[in-house]
Amino acid sequence: MRLRVLFFGVLRDRFSAEERLEQFPGRTVADLLGYYRAVAPELGTLWGTLAVAVNQQYAAGNVELKQDDEVALLPPVSGGAPCVRNHAG
Repeated sequence: MRLRVLFFGVLRDRFSAEERLEQFPGRTVADLLGYYRAVAPELGTLWGTLAVAVNQQYAAGNVELKQDDEVALLPPVSGGAPCVRNHAG
């Protein structure tokens, strides 16, 4: 099955922005995560914390993938600047 996989956050550092899998043998989102877990085991527990979107809709591990689906792998986001208030006078 042919898939387009988009990587975000730290995954983009390990892979690239996008990858095309021409003959992915799996059937589900969980199969795809297992594939990438085997490719990049150094990312350890990150694989269990990802949000996944299939064709721009959040998807659980049991979602069946279809030919030409777009799958986005989204790691958790943290941080941000604290609220700073400017007090005059």
